[in-house]
Amino acid sequence: MTISLYDITVEAFTPMLRTLSTLLDKGAEHAKAKGFDPAVLVNARLAPDMFPLSRQVQIACDQAKNAAARLRGQEPPVFPDDETTIDQLRARIERTLEYMATAKAAEFEGGEDRDIVMPLRGDMVLEVKGLGFARDWTIPHFYFHVVTAYDILRHNGVELGKRDYLGHVASAIRSRG
Repeated sequence: MTISLYDITVEAFTPMLRTLSTLLDKGAEHAKAKGFDPAVLVNARLAPDMFPLSRQVQIACDQAKNAAARLRGQEPPVFPDDETTIDQLRARIERTLEYMATAKAAEFEGGEDRDIVMPLRGDMVLEVKGLGFARDWTIPHFYFHVVTAYDILRHNGVELGKRDYLGHVASAIRSRG
């Protein structure tokens, strides 16, 4: 069996982005139940030098859409980072999912050897082959920011557990008997 770049990016990121949207829903419900403005969560961070929830969601979405584009030899679409509400963050996730749905598995063929050149902050650039881009850059970054979003919500009292994070595999879990 061959596992493709499409499988480890688009097929892996899609359910996790849906999970991230569900986590945001739970955050909004928590804020409503406790009687505080959900913007408190949108702007919350784990530490003063870390990005807030809004940026964690933006970066997770960017990692997913950028992988779907670059591994196919395309430039990724640019989404402005202007979300200030949970609803806007959920809409960004939806836009990301819509873009990723345009990616076809066949377009990723040969992507592991594709040259990826991606500008970074300042005068830095990432230059790597597609496999390294997926394995060493995009996948770790994507999960880091999804988990950090989860952690910010959890840290702020949203009742979340591992089942919420892994909800997309619930249909595969059953009794041994």
